[in-house]
Amino acid sequence: MSLTELSSVKSFGGQQKRFEHQSQSCNCTMTFSIYLPKEAETNKVPLVYWLSGLTCTDENFVTKAGAQAYASKHGIAIVAPDTSPRGEGVADDPEEAYDFGIAAGFYVNATQAPFSTHYHMYDYITKELPTLVNENFNVDPSRAGIFGHSMGGHGALTIALNNPGMYKSVSAFAPISSPINCPWGQKALGGYLGDNQETWKKHDACHMISIATERLPLLIDQGDADPFLTEQLKPELLSKAAEAHAHPINLRMQPGYDHSYFFIATFMEDHISHHAKAIKS
Repeated sequence: MSLTELSSVKSFGGQQKRFEHQSQSCNCTMTFSIYLPKEAETNKVPLVYWLSGLTCTDENFVTKAGAQAYASKHGIAIVAPDTSPRGEGVADDPEEAYDFGIAAGFYVNATQAPFSTHYHMYDYITKELPTLVNENFNVDPSRAGIFGHSMGGHGALTIALNNPGMYKSVSAFAPISSPINCPWGQKALGGYLGDNQETWKKHDACHMISIATERLPLLIDQGDADPFLTEQLKPELLSKAAEAHAHPINLRMQPGYDHSYFFIATFMEDHISHHAKAIKS
C-alpha cells in the first residue's frame, strides 16, 4: 500500500515525518505521523504507538508533547495516528458535539449505521497501521509498546489488554478508565456499537483486567486538578480492578496538574523510559 509523504523535518538527530494513505479499514484517506530516531537509518528500532484524545489529530502530540527528545535518547520510533476517519462522506455527530464522531473514534469498530461505513479504528490501529509501518520503515514489530491520553489512554489500555503478545509495554495519561461507567463512554459505545452492553465490555479496561491473560504493568499518570477526573475518568475504578485481579499498576496522582498537554509534556520522559525499559530488554 502506497504512502504519500506530507512533511519531514529533522528533530533531535532523527526525522519527524507525516504521511497519508488510503485506508482499507476506514474506507477513507487516513493520516499518521512517525518519529524515526537516527538509529533507524541503519538498524531496526523498537517503537511505541501513541493514541490521542478527543478533538485531536496526530499533530497535537507531535507538536506539544516534547517526545522526540526522549525517543531520540532511547533510539525509539513513535507512531501517532489520527483519532478518527475524516473527509467527505464520513458521518459525524448530528449535533456536531466534540465527544462523538469525527475526532472521537474511541478506537472501536463501529457496527451501527452510519458509522459502520468508516469508523473501524480498532482494526486500523491493531492491523492496518502496524502492517504499513512494518513494511515501510526500519522498525522491529516484536519490540512495540502503546500509550495514549484520555480517549487515547482508553484505547491504549483496551487494545493492549485485548491483544496479548502484541505489545511489551503500555501506559496512559488521564485515561477514560471505564467507558461503561461514564457519559463519554456511554455515548460513544452506544452510538458506535448499539445498546447491547455485552459488546461494550472488550472496550472497558476495568472489565478486560478481570479476564486478562497477560499482566503488562500499567503506568498511569493522572492530574488531580483535571476537570474531567470525577465524572469521566474515574481512575479509582482502574485501581480497584487492578488490585482485585493482581494486575500490576502504578497509578500516580499528580498534584495540581490538569488534562492538557502541559501535563503530558511534564511526565513524557517517565513514560518513554517506562516503554524503553520493556521494549529494549
